[in-house]
Amino acid sequence: MLDTRRFQDYKEKIVKNCSEIIVGKENVIELILVSFLCSGHVLLEDVPGTGKTMLLRSFARSIGGEFKRIQFTPDLLPSDLTGINFYNQKSGEFQFRPGPLFSNVVLADEINRATPRTQSSLLEAMEERQITVDGVTSRLEEPFMVMATQNPIESYGTFPLPDAQIDRFFMKLSMGYMSREDEMSVLARVVAAGNPDRLERVVSDEDTSYVRSAWEEVKVSADVLNYLMDIIEGTRKESHFVSGVSTRGAQALYRACQAYAAMQGRDYVIPEDIKYLAPYVLAHRLAGSSSGSGAMDFLSKIIEKTEVPLEAV
Repeated sequence: MLDTRRFQDYKEKIVKNCSEIIVGKENVIELILVSFLCSGHVLLEDVPGTGKTMLLRSFARSIGGEFKRIQFTPDLLPSDLTGINFYNQKSGEFQFRPGPLFSNVVLADEINRATPRTQSSLLEAMEERQITVDGVTSRLEEPFMVMATQNPIESYGTFPLPDAQIDRFFMKLSMGYMSREDEMSVLARVVAAGNPDRLERVVSDEDTSYVRSAWEEVKVSADVLNYLMDIIEGTRKESHFVSGVSTRGAQALYRACQAYAAMQGRDYVIPEDIKYLAPYVLAHRLAGSSSGSGAMDFLSKIIEKTEVPLEAV
């Protein structure tokens, strides 16, 4: 039987711990946690200085995982991510030196500044959860999550991700600026109080293993599933999009709703879960003339005009 209390405790511990460093962004922390439970990766599009690195460092400290940050630049090579075989003169043998992808939580900062070849190397590791160097394949340690960032303002000299690669991200989020009150409290606190390294681990490996697998037991009724599919098919019929949400996107929304419901203390999904999560899971998967905020607007209209089932369970 699904222990929903365990999910709630896990969420509360993570959100509370991260909120000691990142103020007023509980909803973003919760959405990242949903992606983490579903073994998904996050694309975070935001201006510099909003706390993206601090957030992920805090999240890694909270789960007891290893954190690595990679600054993507045009001269970054795939081997800078995966690692290399180097010749050890002392032993007279080649040895493998692991790259930063051999971590639990990876921040790929400004992913659109690297060449398509390096981007593909990262996305392959995200999808396959393994890395091959000189014909030798190594599995990445679980849990493994990548959060890639893009600066939506400065696009000169960048290599935008193709739609097919963006589709591989489980969610696309934006932190945005803090409220005035929250920002004033951050400005007034001592510097040491905002250091993620002071955070302690708050969940065990056993807890993490449970919540990353047990959410699959959450039930989705036929009515709720039909509602989800009505939204998916609505994106495929919308003339403003060249193509609608793929089956991968539909699966992502289905799984996200299961994990989110468990974190709310339920063993079943309700239509409100779908309405809340759909913009974060689907909007970046919609290809067409109305991209970005336009895609979000049209998606919101599709959700609003889709009939909600009366019975949620």
